[in-house]
Amino acid sequence: MWRKLIAFMLTLALLGAWGASVAETEAAPLRVVALKGPTAMGMVKMMEDNNDSYDFTIAAAIDEVTPLIAQGKTDIAAVPANLAAVLYQKLNGEVQVLAINTLGVLYIVENGDTVHSVEDLRGRTIYASGKGATPEYALQYILSGNGLDPEKDLTIEWKSEHTECLNALLNDEKGIALLPQPFVTTAMTKAEGLRVAIDLNDAWDALQKDAENPSALLTGVVVVRRAFAQEHPDQVNAFLDAYAASVAFVQENNDEAAALVGKYEIIPEAVAKKALPACNIVFIEGEEMARKLSGYLTVLFEANPASVGGQMPDEAFYFKR
Repeated sequence: MWRKLIAFMLTLALLGAWGASVAETEAAPLRVVALKGPTAMGMVKMMEDNNDSYDFTIAAAIDEVTPLIAQGKTDIAAVPANLAAVLYQKLNGEVQVLAINTLGVLYIVENGDTVHSVEDLRGRTIYASGKGATPEYALQYILSGNGLDPEKDLTIEWKSEHTECLNALLNDEKGIALLPQPFVTTAMTKAEGLRVAIDLNDAWDALQKDAENPSALLTGVVVVRRAFAQEHPDQVNAFLDAYAASVAFVQENNDEAAALVGKYEIIPEAVAKKALPACNIVFIEGEEMARKLSGYLTVLFEANPASVGGQMPDEAFYFKR
């Protein structure tokens, strides 16, 4: 009898420990990584309001983010749109896209007043960074679509970081650079005479206007590890709801959002206040997300299959709740 009682008590203890372990796992903060810039800026309200629910990491470069995804050291990450497709292929479908979080943020900025169309870039030198990522593929698509050969008709001087492009532009009296927000705003606060010559969103839309299914220029998306999404659907859904609310707050409350951007050291508050309206921060999920992202990736694939991992991702790439 005593043996049976002891065995029963041990069983209860083990079940209790297992239950506690499950509860701890469920309650563990969801790990989220974003890059300094617009993708992190859209999350600032979440950072402020949900400190116990999420463990945020703000990375300086995409090279810091990719290994965290591949090694399972983060649950959710904000990454360039084309990189999401590349990771999907490299990791055998182990990532899914939750939402589009940033539309186009790329601009041709000129130190002067000579560039008013894509054709005006003929024979010029453009400082740019992001080779092998969205900036390169978007620029090549727009140049080629306007009759310019990126290899022959102009010079693209690739830099390793956006800050290098910014410095090159500021030190060249007739310089032209491809810059994303908020670097555009930073540049224009540091030197008089700088101007936005071409909005790549407009240039992209002009090339797509007669397409059967027009695509938009995209910059960033949010991805989740498929295994995590399958094991913790409630956490993922709660994240999406909180993220949508955070983006809405950022879109509707520029000054308050800029203060939070500064607080979390993403970029200085003064720069954020001017840059936020041009950062095209959005939250697009579901069928609309799949349609827009698929169209964008198709354009890149047709230009260079390697830009999306060698082949177009299938339907399982797109998370739908």
